[in-house]
Amino acid sequence: MKVNLYICFVFVLSFWRLPAQISFSEISSSQNINVSHGNGAFVGGMSFFDFNNDGWDDLSYASQDGDPLYFFQNNSGVFVSISFDGVDNDSDTRQLNWVDIDNDGDNDLFVVSNNASNQLYLNDGFMNFTDITESSGLSTSIMNSWGGSWGDYNNDGYLDVFISNRDMANGLQPNLLYRNNGDATFTDVSSSAGISNLNHLSFCASFFDFNNDGWQDIYIANDRFTTSNILYKNNGNGTFTDVSSSSGSGITMDAMSTTIGDYNSDGFLDIYITNTSSGNYFLENNGDETFTNIASSNGTLFQSISWGAVFLDADNDSDLDLYVSGMRDGTSGQLPSAFYQNDNGIFTIPSSAGFSTDIAESYSNAIGDINNDGLPDISVLNNEPDNHFLWLNSNTEFNNWLKITLEGSTTNRMGIGSWIEISIENNKQYRYTLNGEGYTSQNSGAEFFGVGNYTTLDYVKVTWLSGVEDILYNVPVNQTLHIVESSTLSQNKVSETIFNIYPNPSQDIIHIDSNSSLYQVELFDVLGARVFLKERLEFGSQIDIRHLSSGVYYLKFKAKAKRIIKKIIVD
Repeated sequence: MKVNLYICFVFVLSFWRLPAQISFSEISSSQNINVSHGNGAFVGGMSFFDFNNDGWDDLSYASQDGDPLYFFQNNSGVFVSISFDGVDNDSDTRQLNWVDIDNDGDNDLFVVSNNASNQLYLNDGFMNFTDITESSGLSTSIMNSWGGSWGDYNNDGYLDVFISNRDMANGLQPNLLYRNNGDATFTDVSSSAGISNLNHLSFCASFFDFNNDGWQDIYIANDRFTTSNILYKNNGNGTFTDVSSSSGSGITMDAMSTTIGDYNSDGFLDIYITNTSSGNYFLENNGDETFTNIASSNGTLFQSISWGAVFLDADNDSDLDLYVSGMRDGTSGQLPSAFYQNDNGIFTIPSSAGFSTDIAESYSNAIGDINNDGLPDISVLNNEPDNHFLWLNSNTEFNNWLKITLEGSTTNRMGIGSWIEISIENNKQYRYTLNGEGYTSQNSGAEFFGVGNYTTLDYVKVTWLSGVEDILYNVPVNQTLHIVESSTLSQNKVSETIFNIYPNPSQDIIHIDSNSSLYQVELFDVLGARVFLKERLEFGSQIDIRHLSSGVYYLKFKAKAKRIIKKIIVD
């Protein structure tokens, strides 16, 4: 039934997409981005993220031992090399993330190193930084770290960090999960959370919600055939269960990336994993906590040595294309890189997309928007002698677009872990917000949607980790839309039955606002036991939850033939 629904969806979309010629131009030299990572092994990473919150996506690159980090500020479409006071890292760096650890609205910097300790730099709000690694409680040991991914595993509104370690020399260093305590300190919860204490030769990981239960799970890409990839299912109580085997995602391979996206717009997140010449994996999410590898049937095997990968709608025709970086130069018959165009779920490599000169030894990549034209651009981190690539999306056959940025209030300030859904004539697209994805990379903080020739969206809906839903109706296209959590209740249609619950999480009283004057409400625990019932609750009511144990509960509302379920968290 799922396949038939997808075919129907594709058939309908064919009427509102405009054909567009995909075309990219390499412009790094004209933008004075004349740097490479160096000549190390399996180099990375990079960020295409607006680090100073001025509305323009900036570039940040890791570097080899002895070289500084490279930062390029985007000044209205022109990049300028800059440095930051307090950031003095010249170790062999890998992943770097801009992340708001304290929800103060500015971006702090986390840098992962392969031959030195990882470092956390706190932003004072004016782009001056202080190294707080030691005071933060993060390890200052050399752990042969490769990846750092940020998410909120316990839904407390603060971003936690998962550190991927690749201890080739001794095979001893495990991965680590640190809980953010909300005061610029972190606690190692790896053991209590159920994270393996073995070394898995991990390159990177991603926080994402693979089963749509509102809790962030973790998927890890592990190198070599001595270990397999790991999927940790979030139990919602601070612990994880390893479901790698039962889910079909526990693949033994030379895994490099954990690229997350919903390629078929079914509302479930899929995973693309890069590999050596034996072929990449494209794990389609079946919606029942299992995955199926479809790389062979959908054309994305690659069968070279690939590293970074990223989903993007390059021509804004409403479906996600795929770009893959590789370390070969093409002379051996193996692909140096690949841009895969999505055509109704089948991916092909168009000859005219502009990547014919992409023959460098490439690793991580990320998308951003150089000139704020709504077309996603790509930067690629290269090893010597090639400088990093900057691919400008130069499509001239124009499809419309929407970019969305988020600001959490109860949820973490960056809105990481949020679902964004748009709808046009009942055709939907979904994006999920991450921080640290692909192979040691960080994409733009804006989510890109291509919408073909439509000029107005029926609605945009954001489902935050807190459980709050914000909905905007009749949204014009070709703009960057900034959505603040809990800000759109007054903008919703009166004809819709709306419930807003706050605060969430809470320890004592839950407030309920609704445009329905009378309704029934039930409260259930995670096992389905009803712990509260009120047949006729009125607008502006409250529910006392002080007698409940900490955990997740579900509020079920009934009003005007509507049925709405909201998740709440009792601290």
